[in-house]
Amino acid sequence: MVHDGAEVIRRITLVSLAAAALVAVAGPAVAHDATSDVYAEVTGTTTSDIDVVATLDLEYDLLMKSAWLRADAYAAAGRDAQVAKLAEYEADVDAYVTARFEVAYDGEPCAPSLLGADVVERNSVAYAALDYAYACDGDPGQAHRVTSALFPDEESFVHSAETLVRYDLDGERGSAVLTASSPTLATGEWRLAKQLGSFFLLGAEHLLFGPDHVLFLLALLIGARRLRDVVLVATAFTVAHSVTFLLAALGLVTVSGAVVEPVIAASIAVVAGADLAGLWRGGRRGSGRWSPADDDVAADDDVAGGGVVAGGGVRVDLRDTLRWSRPSGRRETLWDRWRLPVVVAFGLVHGLGFAGALGIDAAWSWDLLWSLLVFNIGIEAVQLGIVAVAFPLLVVLRSRAPRAARWLLMAGSVAIGLVALWWMVERLIPAG
Repeated sequence: MVHDGAEVIRRITLVSLAAAALVAVAGPAVAHDATSDVYAEVTGTTTSDIDVVATLDLEYDLLMKSAWLRADAYAAAGRDAQVAKLAEYEADVDAYVTARFEVAYDGEPCAPSLLGADVVERNSVAYAALDYAYACDGDPGQAHRVTSALFPDEESFVHSAETLVRYDLDGERGSAVLTASSPTLATGEWRLAKQLGSFFLLGAEHLLFGPDHVLFLLALLIGARRLRDVVLVATAFTVAHSVTFLLAALGLVTVSGAVVEPVIAASIAVVAGADLAGLWRGGRRGSGRWSPADDDVAADDDVAGGGVVAGGGVRVDLRDTLRWSRPSGRRETLWDRWRLPVVVAFGLVHGLGFAGALGIDAAWSWDLLWSLLVFNIGIEAVQLGIVAVAFPLLVVLRSRAPRAARWLLMAGSVAIGLVALWWMVERLIPAG
């Protein structure tokens, strides 16, 4: 049966309203995570009167807001102006940081001295780089302890802040993630298992609470009709982003976040657009103007293994979702041919985004490599979890309610695409 004009308009309106609502709620709310990472390099030294040196990188505007400075401080634009404000408010900044970041030896706090302050760029964001020296008292052979409570939730400017520490103290070298629930590392106690566990959780949290990567994964799932599709695109995405993530995090590849972030948003929009085109094309063929006997039926992924339902839905055979080979007689579509190359290309870019969020660009070392690998495993664990939950639900929905599935997935594709375009424009504006 052919839909009348009123019905088509009604459905398109519902799709548009759903998409607009998601953009209005999700766009501004999740385009920027309201959280931040602090980066610390802590190293022991044999210099007279100095036992430990540390460099702390804190997001500039959050530091100035958290230190309760005037708007002229946190609103300063440009490196020269920000360096000048750091110098002007040095005492306030120093008081804020030393009250929340501590180096101790033999159970006693070391005396901190601010050696200098600068402004550096991390992933296109201005960070205040503070150099500290610590004088420690105590008997030789004791342990150091590093504690961070920077940017606590109660300050309300940021939530779930973490301090990523690389340290070389008391003959130990390693990495640590300090959080509100685990704010301290102590040499001799911060074992490898604890270090790797913290990076696993960091990777899992990054994907789970990283809306751009989650939307990209959901867009890939919307376009997948069979388990074969899911396995291929998930594997391609995993391999691609793992390669660039490791290379970038180890400092072997450097790409500005001003380039990476808009491209990540564009990748979501492209895949969502491909989803929408496939759903729309399949629905038109199921609207009564097309017969399953037509030669072109086999050329469309949307009808592979299923039957067309009046009203624009495509019924999916549950058994077909488990088939690895393509159904006989179905020709390869343009998206079939380009799906994997596109996913690989965008996966490479997403890997750069993961590395930028981690913020580690130190030289190669075994302790760092293990941390990076476990961070990546945390990402993959959450990715597999999302696939394991979402794909079966999509299959059941397509098989039990094909018409509702088509309109729901169209609404989702439109919403994902619009949010991605919003992010792309928003991320291009500062770069322009």
